[in-house]
Amino acid sequence: MRLIPRDEQFFPMFGSLADKLTQSADLLAKLFQEPARLQELVQKIKDVEHEADVLTHDIIVRIDKSFVTPIDREDIHLLASRLDDVIDVIDGVARRAQMFRLREFRPPAAELAEVLCRAATVLAESVGNLKKPKIILEKSGLLKKLEEEGDAIYHAAIGSLFDDGAEALEVIKWKELFDKLEDAVDLCDDVWNVVESIALKNS
Repeated sequence: MRLIPRDEQFFPMFGSLADKLTQSADLLAKLFQEPARLQELVQKIKDVEHEADVLTHDIIVRIDKSFVTPIDREDIHLLASRLDDVIDVIDGVARRAQMFRLREFRPPAAELAEVLCRAATVLAESVGNLKKPKIILEKSGLLKKLEEEGDAIYHAAIGSLFDDGAEALEVIKWKELFDKLEDAVDLCDDVWNVVESIALKNS
């Protein structure tokens, strides 16, 4: 019998943070589908990013206040930080689209954002099942496939920038955006590695 109960509050906090990831990814996908809503969607993504920052801070503060944590303290810190990293990059993509004064969007951007949405959904489902390692481990390989799909879209998108004979400034803008979109998908795989590691330790 445990004299000091484990602090189970971390699990719903992780769930809330993962929800912020899916929200920001969905908003980014809309941004690349509805350029007329650019300003509105950039602000909404910024709002979600701020909420995620507060949540991440609350999780990290809670680590120091909890006598017994349900999983390793290092894993709690790492998972919160990794989730927040993806949301930060999504916010960075949105702000760049705004700074670059983009009016029209290239289809590969929407395709990459859609892959990012699917990756975020897988992560949210997995984070929601941290107490059920078997369910998480059944999803092994899904994020790697999504990362590979994102890589293929990214490489084709970069190639098309030069094939299309776009102006140098447009090439610079879009290469930056495609780079950051790919970074966001890659970071989702980093989150998955943390989630899978936690599942393996607690299976």
